[in-house]
Amino acid sequence: MKLNYFLILVGCVLLAGCNSMYIKSGTVDKTQTVSVDRGGYTMRRSAKEVMEKRGYTVLVGRALNTREYVDGTGDIDIELETSRVAGARYAVKVRERRELFNPLCVFNGFWWWNFNVSIADNQSGKELFTWRGRGCANSSLRKLNRALDELEIK
Repeated sequence: MKLNYFLILVGCVLLAGCNSMYIKSGTVDKTQTVSVDRGGYTMRRSAKEVMEKRGYTVLVGRALNTREYVDGTGDIDIELETSRVAGARYAVKVRERRELFNPLCVFNGFWWWNFNVSIADNQSGKELFTWRGRGCANSSLRKLNRALDELEIK
């Protein structure tokens, strides 16, 4: 009986993922232009789609340079790209690892994401949002939408 409770607890922890967020509430005007790096695996692409659906003007700008991050196993995990959008009010940066198929995410998108997201105000130079997260695809997108609800000026 104790083993069953232990297995349920372990399963819940694995599905919950690990997330750490800093949100400066009521600071983002969604009528402004947002600069985002092009491409990406999952969270970068999804963040652009979510922000466009919410009414943001999302631009990728002109690429300045690209480099790749290689982890200890020799796999290319993160592609970093620097771009510039003249006059963009906000800069969104997403660093991520490749998604992994996770059978524990069967009811939540099947894919396990590992990422860092940052939103900065280009006018003030302040970072308004940081999120170091991991989790199943659908729950990560729900968390992103809740975070944007809190960030946006009402």
